[in-house]
Amino acid sequence: MRIRAILFAFLALIIASGQAMAEVSLVMVEEKGCIWCARWNEEIAPIYPKTQAGKTAPLRRIDIRADVPSDLHFERSLRFTPTFVLMQDGQEISRIEGYPGEDFFWGVLEKMMFDAKLMQPPNGS
Repeated sequence: MRIRAILFAFLALIIASGQAMAEVSLVMVEEKGCIWCARWNEEIAPIYPKTQAGKTAPLRRIDIRADVPSDLHFERSLRFTPTFVLMQDGQEISRIEGYPGEDFFWGVLEKMMFDAKLMQPPNGS
């Protein structure tokens, strides 16, 4: 009987810790015909899921002309494509509007994730 109580408590702890974890995603707002979206898709999309950022904040795509999904709440309207919005539990944390290139994208995304304490800076700095 005591073992059953311990197992039940352990299971409850596992379930509770899973519920406490925030759902994080990177929402890409795009539209058909957007050349900068196409460039991002060519340069970043294939490697994004393999990176630490991609594992921490999986990519979710929405069309700028579609209704905003009810589980997402943006701080302000979406006007440009591509726009990349870092979301935690459906709430906007920060965003990148536009795509001026690979180096800019990675640098800004990493800073956004460091600021949100979703990733640690290199060497713990």
